[in-house]
Amino acid sequence: MTTVWLVDRQFDSKGLVRLTYATEDGERMHTKELAEQRLVTGDGITAGREVEETALGESPADEVERFASEASKMAAEHDLDDTV
Repeated sequence: MTTVWLVDRQFDSKGLVRLTYATEDGERMHTKELAEQRLVTGDGITAGREVEETALGESPADEVERFASEASKMAAEHDLDDTV
């Protein structure tokens, strides 16, 4: 399992939220989509999560630096299971 940290969330017009988690070096990422309603009724979004290596993709080259910065901040300020 690999630890990834929340680095981005995007809302779309269809009521979906795309969460992007990345490794602290910003090189690898994992995305998860969920219904916006789940943000209200669910357990919330965690600062980080553990994912299988096979669930990780390569981060876009133009996002690696930003993802690394955001992931490092999240890791320094939050526990993995903190709701953010």
